[in-house]
Amino acid sequence: MALQIQILQPSAIKDLSFSSSLSSHPIYFHPSKPPDSNFPFTPSQLIVRAVAVNPPPESPANSPQRLLKELAERKKNAFPPKKRLPPKRFILKPPLDDARLTERFLRSPQLSLKSFPLLSSCLPSSKLSNADRTWIDEYLLEAKQALGYPLEPSDSFDDDNPAKQFDTLLYLAFQHPQEGCERTKTRHVRNGHSRLWFLGQYVLEMALAEFFLQRYPRESPGPMRERVYGLIGKRFLPKWIKAASLHNLVFPYDDMDKMIRKDREPPVKSVFWALFGAIYLCFGMPEVYRVLFEVFGMDPEDESCQPKLRRQLDDVDHVSVEFEQRQLTWQDVAAYKPPQDALFAHPRLFRACVPPGMHRFRGNIWDYDSRPQVMQVLGYPLQMNDRIPEITEARNIELGLGLQLCFLHPSKYKFEHPRFCLERLEYVGQKIQDLVMAERLLMKHLDAPGRWIQEKHRRLLMNKCCGRYLRDKQLQRFIIYSESVQEKYEHNRRLKNPITSAVQQAIHGLAYTVYGKPDVRRLMFEVFDFEQVQPKAV
Repeated sequence: MALQIQILQPSAIKDLSFSSSLSSHPIYFHPSKPPDSNFPFTPSQLIVRAVAVNPPPESPANSPQRLLKELAERKKNAFPPKKRLPPKRFILKPPLDDARLTERFLRSPQLSLKSFPLLSSCLPSSKLSNADRTWIDEYLLEAKQALGYPLEPSDSFDDDNPAKQFDTLLYLAFQHPQEGCERTKTRHVRNGHSRLWFLGQYVLEMALAEFFLQRYPRESPGPMRERVYGLIGKRFLPKWIKAASLHNLVFPYDDMDKMIRKDREPPVKSVFWALFGAIYLCFGMPEVYRVLFEVFGMDPEDESCQPKLRRQLDDVDHVSVEFEQRQLTWQDVAAYKPPQDALFAHPRLFRACVPPGMHRFRGNIWDYDSRPQVMQVLGYPLQMNDRIPEITEARNIELGLGLQLCFLHPSKYKFEHPRFCLERLEYVGQKIQDLVMAERLLMKHLDAPGRWIQEKHRRLLMNKCCGRYLRDKQLQRFIIYSESVQEKYEHNRRLKNPITSAVQQAIHGLAYTVYGKPDVRRLMFEVFDFEQVQPKAV
C-alpha cells in the first residue's frame, strides 16, 4: 500500500470530496522547530491528508485481457506501422526506352489488323491470359446464345472479316470492375473494357437518333431526346439486361433485384455500352438495331419512353412521300440500302431532316450572296464520280438548300413552319460529331484507358469550343435571325456562343447525310481543326 501525503489549507478542506472506495485519514503534527517567518501557516493550521491507494491486482496468466495485451505488443514489434505512400498518380515512373516501347507495341494485338484500324485499337493491349480463357470457356457460349449468335468460335471466320475478333471483344464487354476479382483488374482487361464502353455510348446515341428522326419526321428533337432516355437511360438498363437473361453474367455472385441502385446501375451501364461497342465494331449499325429491338425487346411505343405532353406547333408543311405512307419500323431503318445512283450517302435521313418545302428558298438573297462564300470556306461541292451529270447538279442544289437550313435560326420561321430551322440537322450532327471524335481518339491513343479518353473527348467538344471554331472562319455572319432578335444575338456572348455551336453541329449533320462520315472527318479535323494541331496564320 502506498501512502500519498498532501498539505492543504483549511479553507480548501471543505471543497474536497472522496469516493466511497477511498478513505481519508487526517493526521495532525506539531514540529519541534518554530516555523519559518516566510511560511504562511502556523503548525496548528496545517492538516496532512493521507490517502491509501491499492495497486491494481495482477490478472491471472491465462486471462483474455492479458493475452490480448501481449498479442498487441507482439504485433507492434513484428509489424511496425507502414509509412503512408503518396497516391499512385503522383508517382513519376521512368519512361520506357524506345526499344522496349517499340517491342511492346509491335507485339500488341492492337496493331495486328491493318485493314480495320478502329477495331484493332479496341482489342486488348496484350494477349489474353489463362484466367481470361477460363472465363471464355465457361460463360461465352451463354452470352452468345442470349444475344442470338452462332455458338461456333469466331476464329473460324476469314482474316478480312471483322467478326473474327467478336469472341475477344464480347469477353471484354462483360469484364466490368468487380470487388475482389483480380482478373478484371489486369491492365489489358480493364482498359479494353473501358475503351469499349466509351465507344458504345455514342454508337447507341447515333443509332437511336437516326431511328427516331426517320420514324417521327415531324417531331422536334426535344421529345426525341426524352424517347432516347426512356429506352437507354441508366435507370432503365437493368430491365433490358434481365430481359435478355444476361444479368447472371454481369452479377455472377449477387441477386441483381436485391441490390441497391448505386451498386446495380454503374456495372450494368458499362456492360451495356461496351456490348454495343463490340457489336458495332464487328457487325456494323444494322446489327445494333437488331440487338436493341429484337434481343432486348425495346418498344418505341411503350408508355415508359413516351415524351411529356407539350404544346405542339401546327406543322402545315409536307414531308417526303416515303414518310407519309406509313411509320417506319426498326427493320426498315436497319435494312435500308441507298440505290446505286442515289444523290446522298443517307438519302432517307436527308429527307427526314431537310423538308421538301425548302425549295421555296431557292434564288433568295442568302442563296445568291452568302451561299457561295460558305461553300468556299467549307470546300463544297466535293468532287464526285457520277455517271449522269444531272445527279451532280441536283446534289449541289440540295446541298445549297441544306446549308441554308443549317444557318436558319429558329426565331425566323419556326412558329409558322416548325421544321424550317436547324434543329433536326443539329441533333444528328451532334451525335455524328461525338461518334467521329470518339473513333479518332481511340485510334490516336492506343494505350489510354476509356475514362481518360472520355475527359479528352469532353474537352475537345465543349459547346464554347465548337462555336469558336465556326467563328474563327467568320461564318457566324451568315446566320439568319429574325429581325426582332438579330441585334441581341449578335452582341450578347451568352446567346451567340450556343447558336454558333448549333450551326457547327448542323453543318456536320448535313455533311453526314450528303457525303457520309468521311466528310464529317474532313470538316472536323481539316477545315475547323478541332484538335488545334494545324499551324496558325501569323
